[in-house]
Amino acid sequence: MFTGLVQQMGRLSRVEMSSGSGRLVVEACLEGPPCVRGESIAVQGVCLTLVEFNDSHLQFDVLRETFERSGLGRRKIGQRLNIERALRLGDPLGGHIVTGHIDGVGQVKNVRRIARDRVLEISCGEELLKDMVPKGSVACDGVSLTIADLKDDVFTVHIIPHTWESTAFSELTTGAEVNVETDVLGKYSRRVMEGKSQQGGVTWDALKKAGFVS
Repeated sequence: MFTGLVQQMGRLSRVEMSSGSGRLVVEACLEGPPCVRGESIAVQGVCLTLVEFNDSHLQFDVLRETFERSGLGRRKIGQRLNIERALRLGDPLGGHIVTGHIDGVGQVKNVRRIARDRVLEISCGEELLKDMVPKGSVACDGVSLTIADLKDDVFTVHIIPHTWESTAFSELTTGAEVNVETDVLGKYSRRVMEGKSQQGGVTWDALKKAGFVS
């Protein structure tokens, strides 16, 4: 489990692809406790297992499906990558609960500035948008963000200067892909509500009429 607070950045060094899997090599030296083979590390928001490492590089075995679903296989050599090590017992939960299981890929529709902040408009499919709510949480490329606005085919997030400069967001341009993980608590809630609705119990309409949701 992760928090969506990026700890450092690495750079893509090598991508090896075979029939059903491949290997991702990242130029980085992890900060904090010594690395352990087999530990979970989020790279661009994707939970990967560390299989080899030295003082300057980290290596991960990656399924082809993960490469394609997350866009990791389409990253260019030398591009920055957001890195977060898994939570340890007693670590502060400063962002929100992030699993590292990407739900899909969005595309940057627009990047603009409001005062010192950057504003990203990200387009994505209905299967992602249905699990988002205004002012709710979303992880983009592994970064915990708050949804500022939500429309039929796009959601908007604001990024403060510290986050922009301390993550791979600083390389984002219009048309770039972004890994998206929606709020896991929201997904479970929707699943429960759909089940209750089919059974004739609690429904969204009933909650609206009762004033619990708008």
